[in-house]
Amino acid sequence: MNDAQAIRDLVAEWTRATLAADVDRILPLMAEDVEFYVHGQPIMRGRAAFEKGVRAVLASHRVDSHAEVQQVEVSGNLAYCTTHLRVTITPLAGGATVHKAGHVLSVYRKNAAGKWQLARDANMLS
Repeated sequence: MNDAQAIRDLVAEWTRATLAADVDRILPLMAEDVEFYVHGQPIMRGRAAFEKGVRAVLASHRVDSHAEVQQVEVSGNLAYCTTHLRVTITPLAGGATVHKAGHVLSVYRKNAAGKWQLARDANMLS
């Protein structure tokens, strides 16, 4: 499998695992020192911070997303990916569903085992 396809597969696995609320499937897809940049929020640093946040969200909401990968560029052990992302967030207890859409720029790094992992993610959903 080529590197660009491996990254596309990682994005697809992330969306499937999120829909299934399977955090344990998501965590290995990111580096320990991952950083998430979201407009209007402080930078989320580290896999542990992500895990805490996503477990809280998925305990009370269903998150369904569709990621359309637009571009993947690989250079050695680093790669970037641009994606158009649509997300629907539905409270499990009922209430208003939230729809968000926008572009995401993600940086991936190949780990020592040769697997791609998310290293940086700039999410511009609105």
